[in-house]
Amino acid sequence: MEYSVILDNPVFQGIAEEELPELLEFLDAKEKDFVRDETVFHLGDRTEWMGGVLSGGVNIFRTDVWGRQSILDHVNPGEVFGETYACLGDIPLMVDVSASEESVILFLKIRKITQIQPEPGSSRFRLMQNLFHIMAEKNLNLSRKISHITPKSIRGRIVSYLSYEAVRQKSSSFEIPFNRQQMADYLLVDRSALSAELSRMQAEGLLTFRRNRFCLHTELKDDHKSM
Repeated sequence: MEYSVILDNPVFQGIAEEELPELLEFLDAKEKDFVRDETVFHLGDRTEWMGGVLSGGVNIFRTDVWGRQSILDHVNPGEVFGETYACLGDIPLMVDVSASEESVILFLKIRKITQIQPEPGSSRFRLMQNLFHIMAEKNLNLSRKISHITPKSIRGRIVSYLSYEAVRQKSSSFEIPFNRQQMADYLLVDRSALSAELSRMQAEGLLTFRRNRFCLHTELKDDHKSM
């Protein structure tokens, strides 16, 4: 395992490299490679493993009984997924998780850290603190998605999501982790309607785009204020 890559994960923030081998052994850590679209977790699975993306990325999505999918989140390198289910253990997953590209995932039995009373200041104690912080941040992300899908209009949802990405990436020109269908699923809108609205916004000079790269123009700020 490449310890320098693993230490970039927020789960291990504040933990020294020399402490890592013992901690990984305690958590029964294992790495696994995935190809694009390969399933990581199935809906209905029960898992004791939390996943950390070392390279590539995964999509978390929900599939209804008619087979329609809605993307809930995209997990980038340095981020984790499945931590809530891993901590609870016996709760079946309400989502599917698949690799969005060739990926390397680090799996950890994170529940083991919640079943002990680690000494304050120890690597296990810092790991527990990091885990609580990550869970709080995930709740914030869920609230953020709700804010993206709250506007009634498709344009309102597009503006909310793209404005957030511009702020997050500190640039008016940026890439998003979704293709057009995935973006439509994430925003809970029809793909053709989404594409049509993006084309109208481009014709109006509000933005330009090519595939998953967007450039927002200054006029978007005033347009967003009116929604």
